[in-house]
Amino acid sequence: MTAPVFVVPTDVLAAATPGAHLLLDGPEGRHAVSVRRLGPGEEIVLSDGDGRAAFGHVHAVEGKDHLYVEVEGIRSDPGPSPRITVVQALPKGDRGELAVETMTETGVDRIVPWAASRCITQWRGERGPKALAKWRATAREAGKQSRRLRFPDVEELMSTRQVAQLLASASFAAVLHEEGSHALATAELPAGGEIVLVVGPEGGVSPEEIEEFRAAGAAPYRLGASVLRTSTAGVAATALLLARTGRWN
Repeated sequence: MTAPVFVVPTDVLAAATPGAHLLLDGPEGRHAVSVRRLGPGEEIVLSDGDGRAAFGHVHAVEGKDHLYVEVEGIRSDPGPSPRITVVQALPKGDRGELAVETMTETGVDRIVPWAASRCITQWRGERGPKALAKWRATAREAGKQSRRLRFPDVEELMSTRQVAQLLASASFAAVLHEEGSHALATAELPAGGEIVLVVGPEGGVSPEEIEEFRAAGAAPYRLGASVLRTSTAGVAATALLLARTGRWN
């Protein structure tokens, strides 16, 4: 099994070199020492979640939340190409966190919450910042669990107009729709740049939204014969694109 990943600030890794000893403390240190019960000699990875990581082994443990790592190597992830962004309409209940978790594990690069017109859930008032914080925490934890060095960016909530602007700047853009005249499995994909997919809410993408997105360059595409839930469509589409673009080779 690959070494567990723990998150540290970027400045901790900035000057790290092989042979250096780095301290892991705070909540991450407590998790490593008291929950994972890592001990001297065990492999470990310290990452900033933005593509830079120190690989090494546990040198020493102190108390319940202090762990010292001896660095054996440094790795920088330049970022994938093409980059995959999923615009996720707000699902009901905790299915938003489920979608973020599974898309992160699959390999999505950016997640954009979208306030679609047919969304049952709405991020109004104090609910918005709290819900966004949950999505970001979920992406962070799922990134660690799946041993990613670069966690997906979870953006601020976007309106339909803002999503249309995002689609207009993409190298390839698609709206997932069961009645799409094109199949995502056979779409012509770019070798680089950014691919943006739109996943609608439980009630579907409205005709007005379809037309606005089409005008921005995003046609409706279907995944297959079955209709997927909003919390799973982004995962399936991301997996398909990762395979087709060679990122899973």
